[in-house]
Amino acid sequence: MEGEAPSALAVLFRDDALAVVDKPAGLMVHDSALARGETDFAADRLREQFSRPIFLVHRLDRATSGCLLLAFDRDIASALGKTLMVRDVEKDYLAVCRGWPAEERFTIDHPLDGGPGKPVKKPAQTSFERLATCELEMPSAGFPTSRYALLRAHPLTGRFRQIRRHLKHVSHHLIGDTSHGDGRHNRAFRMMGIHRMLLHARRLAFDHPATGARIEVRAPLDAEFAKALVLFGDVPGA
Repeated sequence: MEGEAPSALAVLFRDDALAVVDKPAGLMVHDSALARGETDFAADRLREQFSRPIFLVHRLDRATSGCLLLAFDRDIASALGKTLMVRDVEKDYLAVCRGWPAEERFTIDHPLDGGPGKPVKKPAQTSFERLATCELEMPSAGFPTSRYALLRAHPLTGRFRQIRRHLKHVSHHLIGDTSHGDGRHNRAFRMMGIHRMLLHARRLAFDHPATGARIEVRAPLDAEFAKALVLFGDVPGA
């Protein structure tokens, strides 16, 4: 309804210092040059939801869902930021790509620029694990079927759209990615009722900067991603 207040984001973990929330696909994290007139941002919703200042520790692309980490004061945010810099935060994503990567485990080491207006390329590494594959009765590029893989992605650096661009680099385009993906495969999934980009920040694990306790959080899949997962059958650990 017009004028209806934006819905609250699901809280996966919260204490007095920090929180992890579940960002839905399609919601921008904060205002930026890519916003293009958008007025609804996760950062604004969260300030209202928690009734206090919030400090985002990292970002998720608009089309990506899942774990988003934030702090309630600058010192905690700074400590978490330093933890991210030295790669002591474990970030695991689920992704669906076209094709079957040849290796069960592989790392893409390919420098990336910083996005629009930031042409300097910096080192970028993402490790991947192939969790499952499927083959659908849909013709593709001269073949009678189409092959897809479910991947676990673990970015070792934090470049602009890193997982999406790394998968494009090796021609295993992310399904639903309208910027770096393959339109034929995106359309095939839309015909199955899956309209979102299939990248989900599934798990975050880190040491709490105030208590030292190990925090591990998992974000549930939304209905469309769950529909895609069904294509792969029973996938332990997904």
